[in-house]
Amino acid sequence: MTHHAFSTPIAPTTLQGWGVRLDPLQAEHTPLLEQAAADGELWTLRFAGVPGPGQAEQYVRVALDGLQQGHMLPFLVRDLTSGQAVGTTRYYHIDPSVARLDIGYTWYAKRMQRSHVNTACKLLLLDHAFNTLGAAAVGWRTDNLNVASQQAIARLGAQFEGRMRHHILRRDGTVRDTMLYSLLAQEWPSSRARLLERLAQYGHAA
Repeated sequence: MTHHAFSTPIAPTTLQGWGVRLDPLQAEHTPLLEQAAADGELWTLRFAGVPGPGQAEQYVRVALDGLQQGHMLPFLVRDLTSGQAVGTTRYYHIDPSVARLDIGYTWYAKRMQRSHVNTACKLLLLDHAFNTLGAAAVGWRTDNLNVASQQAIARLGAQFEGRMRHHILRRDGTVRDTMLYSLLAQEWPSSRARLLERLAQYGHAA
């Protein structure tokens, strides 16, 4: 397989559909992220890298530094029904040399978990990655103990690639193994159909 670069330069952009909108993350979104994280005190979750009280400013700064350096594209997630900011997600490990990127740093306010929001965000991000940017592959990385995340990634149609053992620190000081998944461009059409089916069940077919 010949490698290829992205067909479109990666730059901040707004993605909207299926009841959600992804806005380019900006410094002024800091208090909105703090409010979203406070719903469910998400920073207490062992697996989620969610900023705790007073940490959102640094969290956003790291994301925007990654944007400036060209290896991240962070978004603020809004629920269009309420208009409220309900979380964040981003592209990262962006590698133009092989047109590959990862999706991660994803978390949502507790009230939005098990709603249409995650499925809608994945559809928007994957559509943009494969159809607009011309990505060849999209990857995910998750904690070996975070079974719910692994199941959610597998439901997207992503393939399990392997396990990086003794990989990175959790916030409690233990060391996690990292589970790797990926989806290739040619696998996206069938994966997309599956996601659309799930959104229809949530009542977001448009």
